[in-house]
Amino acid sequence: MEYTGSKYIGEYVDGRMEGKAKYILPTETIYVGEMKDGMFHGEGTLYLPSGSQYDAIWENGLAIKGTYTFADGLHYDEKNWHYCDGYDRRFHTEILNGLKPAGMAQLTNMDPPRKIPRGYYDCGDGFYNPVTRVVKGYRNRFLRNTGRFLPTLQ
Repeated sequence: MEYTGSKYIGEYVDGRMEGKAKYILPTETIYVGEMKDGMFHGEGTLYLPSGSQYDAIWENGLAIKGTYTFADGLHYDEKNWHYCDGYDRRFHTEILNGLKPAGMAQLTNMDPPRKIPRGYYDCGDGFYNPVTRVVKGYRNRFLRNTGRFLPTLQ
């Protein structure tokens, strides 16, 4: 665990991660559920840093069946997915709270929108600084280095 940056809190059987557990990845993604032979196995939930979660049945580290819930409570449904499709372009918050008055456009599902620091780009999981080529999470925690330069804002 010390080499990967992960943290395991749970039961062991014959020196292997097995039983009920909490597994924290270096990306701040947290798995809470059952483990077997060092892998996700049985019922478990992945909690993502964005606030969304994936509840699933796992078999030898692979999700067999699951449901994804966005941070705002919207449940993803593969067969009956009608959110922001060609017929209805509203955000989930607009569906829940209604449309804003004319002239007050809502540009993202987040209302009010996140403030992007000047000269940075929003990557969906954090802010990219083109000068340092680093992406930091919304809580200012390092996420990753990038290998490409993007044009800066003037």
